Amino acid sequence: MSTLKYYVWLSAAEGIGAATAVKLIRHFGTAERVFFADAGEYKKVSGITPSEMAALANKDLSHPSGILARCTELGQRIVTIQDAEYPERLRNIYDPPLVLYVKGRLPAIDEEAAIAIVGTRTCTPYGLKTAEKCGYTLARRGLLVVTGLAKGVDSAAALGALRGGGGVIGVLGCGIDVIYPPTNKELYEDVSGVGALISEYPPGTDAAGRHFPARNRIISGLSVGVAVIEAPLRSGALITASRALEQGRDVFAVPGNVDSFASAGANKLLRDGAIPMTSPEDIVNEYSALFPLKINAGKVSTAPLDKKREKKLMEKHSTSQKRLDSAAGNEYIDAERDVDGNLSETTEADAAAAREAEAEKIAISLTGAEKAVYDALRRLARPGEAAHIDDIIASAEITAAEALGAVTMLELDGSISSLGGGFYTA
Repeated sequence: MSTLKYYVWLSAAEGIGAATAVKLIRHFGTAERVFFADAGEYKKVSGITPSEMAALANKDLSHPSGILARCTELGQRIVTIQDAEYPERLRNIYDPPLVLYVKGRLPAIDEEAAIAIVGTRTCTPYGLKTAEKCGYTLARRGLLVVTGLAKGVDSAAALGALRGGGGVIGVLGCGIDVIYPPTNKELYEDVSGVGALISEYPPGTDAAGRHFPARNRIISGLSVGVAVIEAPLRSGALITASRALEQGRDVFAVPGNVDSFASAGANKLLRDGAIPMTSPEDIVNEYSALFPLKINAGKVSTAPLDKKREKKLMEKHSTSQKRLDSAAGNEYIDAERDVDGNLSETTEADAAAAREAEAEKIAISLTGAEKAVYDALRRLARPGEAAHIDDIIASAEITAAEALGAVTMLELDGSISSLGGGFYTA
């Protein structure tokens, strides 16, 4: 406990992102040594900015001590990146969380056939039933289900896995003691009872929008594969799929109606090379040889979904299809405009000018960290070319935490694209 407070201090330091925190640990060896280092020693760490050094100069331990006391009160554990219990899969991603707050039993993740099931919150009844069936079948087969526990696809997948008697890992974008959405209180309790709730955020952290794209890297980082059930073209599920590809994970996608706005993102993933999933057994077959002692290849009995819970799920999303169909119009109009321009007859100079004009339009609309990152990317690479995240952070002259958050939001709204390996293009 005496050394744990230094990990909590570093992870909770304002303006110090996960990538910077891990860089510091690798340089100094332990969080305790980071704490007791001085400004001269911090300057020796490649890429550390003045604002990050200012944050590290705050040696007040009252806040981390309060976090530790609150964790004890709530029955939460803290697993640091240097603990043996910390999953190796997660440790090896580009920006692993320095600490994990855990409630429940964290299995030996690296030995598990862990599959993330993700999708839109505003899913259709088709998406709900598919997610629930997928969670149930994978759990019955012995696979571990990882989910964000948001409403919609996430909740249905978790419910199915619980019904199947398997383990579930819920990765949260808030403190574990913060129930989001509030209607998932019972689901939170069930997941922590048979599996684990985990978060990189300390108790009491609100469910802020910027936290959810960041937590998606943990969902994919814990898993060997990610299954996208339903996702519009711009959704958190596609960000998770993008992170999965960067991390070398498999991506599965469920085909959907070509006219369904909710399935447009999943269908795009299939077009781009994702593994088609027409049945949960497709995932089982993919990993049965890799995890022969974990995956049950025998006959699996099925059981109907608890009718009361099924009714609750359907009531929550009864109007989803109407909202999606209404939202779909503008998206399809934009897509048709993109295609209508006959690019084969456009000169390279015209195309370059169009790309530059579009980039300028995006730049004008941005503010704060997102504008700093976008402008830095444009300085480092012309539209269509790529720059590495480390160079973007240095050029943007903001903290790594701010830059990584901005990159995620820019990717989510389609302003930039990830090419994998930390490279981005405007």
